Amino acid sequence: MTKNTDLNFLKMIMGSGEGDSEIIPIVADSFEDNNTKVYPETLPVLPLRNTVLFPGVVIPLTIGRSKSFKLIKDIQNSTRYFGAVSQKAADVEDPKPEDMFQIGTVAEILKVIEMPDDTISVVIQGKRRFHINQILTDEPYYIAQVDYIPEAKADNKDRNFQAIVSSLKDLSLKIVKLSATIPHEVSFAIKNIDNSSFLINFICSNSDIPPEEKQSLLEVDDIYKRAEKLLGTLSNQVQMLELKNEIQIKVKKELDKQQKEYLLHQQMKTIQQELGGGPAEQELKDLEAKAAEKKWTKETANHFDKELKKLQHLNPASAEFSVQLNYLHTILDLPWGEYTKDNFDLKRAQKILDEDHYGLEIVKERIIEHLAVLKLKGDLKAPILCLYGPPGVGKTSLGKSIARALGRKYVRMSLGGVHDESEIRGHRKTYIGAMPGRILQNIKKSKSSNPVFVLDEIDKVGNDFRGDPSSALLEVLDPEQNTEFHDNFLEIEYDLSKVMFIATANNISTISPALRDRMEMIDISGYIVEEKMHIAKKHLIPKQFENHGLTGLKLKVDDKAIIKIIEGYTRESGVRGLDKNIAKLVRQIARKVGMEEPIPAVIKSENIAEYLGPEKFSREEYHDDEVAGVVTGLAWTAVGGDILYIETSLSRGKGNLTITGNLGDVMKESAAIALEYVKSHADTLGIAPSVFENWNIHLHVPEGAIPKDGPSAGITMATAMASAFTQRRVKKEIAMTGEITLRGKVLPVGGIKEKILAAKRAGIKEIILSKENQKDISEIKEIYIKGVKFHYVSTILDVLEIALLDKKVKNARVLD
Repeated sequence: MTKNTDLNFLKMIMGSGEGDSEIIPIVADSFEDNNTKVYPETLPVLPLRNTVLFPGVVIPLTIGRSKSFKLIKDIQNSTRYFGAVSQKAADVEDPKPEDMFQIGTVAEILKVIEMPDDTISVVIQGKRRFHINQILTDEPYYIAQVDYIPEAKADNKDRNFQAIVSSLKDLSLKIVKLSATIPHEVSFAIKNIDNSSFLINFICSNSDIPPEEKQSLLEVDDIYKRAEKLLGTLSNQVQMLELKNEIQIKVKKELDKQQKEYLLHQQMKTIQQELGGGPAEQELKDLEAKAAEKKWTKETANHFDKELKKLQHLNPASAEFSVQLNYLHTILDLPWGEYTKDNFDLKRAQKILDEDHYGLEIVKERIIEHLAVLKLKGDLKAPILCLYGPPGVGKTSLGKSIARALGRKYVRMSLGGVHDESEIRGHRKTYIGAMPGRILQNIKKSKSSNPVFVLDEIDKVGNDFRGDPSSALLEVLDPEQNTEFHDNFLEIEYDLSKVMFIATANNISTISPALRDRMEMIDISGYIVEEKMHIAKKHLIPKQFENHGLTGLKLKVDDKAIIKIIEGYTRESGVRGLDKNIAKLVRQIARKVGMEEPIPAVIKSENIAEYLGPEKFSREEYHDDEVAGVVTGLAWTAVGGDILYIETSLSRGKGNLTITGNLGDVMKESAAIALEYVKSHADTLGIAPSVFENWNIHLHVPEGAIPKDGPSAGITMATAMASAFTQRRVKKEIAMTGEITLRGKVLPVGGIKEKILAAKRAGIKEIILSKENQKDISEIKEIYIKGVKFHYVSTILDVLEIALLDKKVKNARVLD
């Protein structure tokens, strides 16, 4: 330094060079003559802890170790020079030569101060760097032979060097400003240092970097390279300090915000207490008052009290408070022990059921039975019914009628597409947004523990990695288990035994066997034309007139017109399509009324095409018996019964069988069995054996886009093949269904009622069935089978005898 700085001007913070201390270097002497001055070749060595002395820099030391104490005492009145060498590890109390770095700095004692605690403090200044060649002795302290390292003089005219020094000065001042631990007086010293080399050493000594990094800077001989290395270190330090300050500012702002909110909450709480209690306290009182009115069990009451105490210990501002409060509200909102009184007027119940639904006698009978037993016994677990059948037959709407007949609340839950078990059982309340399952949600909505609960589309429940809802439904629909239904959110049992569950399904084959076993299965088949006409007149037409604002209109729809809509515009087991066509008809009438056009007083069958367009279905195509090998079969589908054509044709060939029509494996097997049977009974049927070798047979089932499968078309295929090979006519207006065996036996099949209805819709007059299906016919009401003649058979030959006429078809082919 060219300008000497008074020692008293700077704030000196005394620390231990031998211990963990913070050292603030100060400037005390000139730096120019250190390279030219001669120093002793042997020096006493004083190890420094956490401190590195740079040439020209003045630092204070507190001496505590006995060896160091003796060293200072010996030289303070003589040479006043010693070697200051940093220790590699600060925690070594008695360092050996290998514990010290080899490069250090000659130190000159400037001042010795005796302290009250029998230690001494010395102020030293670095003079010149040296390298330890050899340790000569270690008693009473280390004395070493050293080589002095020349200090390269900085070229102050070099523009690059000037730029580096200027950057070092700027970064140092920035660090002093950003750091809370470095006194601001240091920045004054930095601004007043003109010697570039000394400035570099001063900043190296003063920087808040580990002693190891300072030692590596000391060991750099070239002052230019030392400055470059120091510049990189300071740049990193500035970035770290800026980031640290930014984080501290953010944290301070957040803490200030939290403290402000806390103070405001405390003030509000105090004000509310002065006014007579806060909203949280009032909420707790309301919960206690509601709980006192509940008709729940002792276990439930204890659980509620326990959870309420938890809530009382929570801070109203915390997230847990709202979660716990929501949980307690859910418990309170459930209708514990609250039941609607059943109406035991059986005649009234029968009347309501008959008013709302035409037919469905089995279901109505089961409901009346339940009411009768309940009336006599006074207590009975509710039945769990499953109504299955094609769409549009009134399964879902029946639930409302049952609820009205019993005087109970009505709830409906659609299970179509449900594939998460939590939809049934709920989520645990620890999850964010947790809620009870849909079973308890609907019970809560009904405000009654004994509603009529419709589980709609139970056959369409799915399952995936989130669980199997149908398995969760096992507990709901088991009368022995649902007295203690466990919902994950509620965590306590809820009694569902008084709930009347009514499930609906289209296809019971997709319902798991365990679930199906827990329900009372009731088949609801489709309606015949007469029933549909009655439903249309009594329910559908009045409903559509009301929906379209035509209640006061004096207009009638003729019976024949309704029958024409049923037969010409719908082909279904239920009445949903009929309802849509009636709605279309009423819309057309509403349009005419709105446009003030004349409308007839009675809608007759001849007017239907004007409103609904041309007929979509025709009976005539079902009665063709002019072609050999075409036979009408009966099939069951998820939407009811349907008729099915089996067509066969012959062509010259080698006796190959071709099957088309998108048939499943079972139908293909039935076709193969039918052909083998016809071949094996060729003599009985009057067929020459050579025909099977010279003619290929092609069997086709129309509507190839629709997949078909099942064994019930077996006798139809055999009849079609026999007709093709014999060229005999098939009896008019006859249909058949039944499975066949290779021995020629006719086995029973299912879906008889649906198939009969499909046959009646198509104008079929005679039906061939297995003799074992006769019991199914006896269970069907007379109205469904009126006008149809049944033939019960045991073998295929019986079928052929009834179905095939002796008369050949027109233009019969000659087969050889």
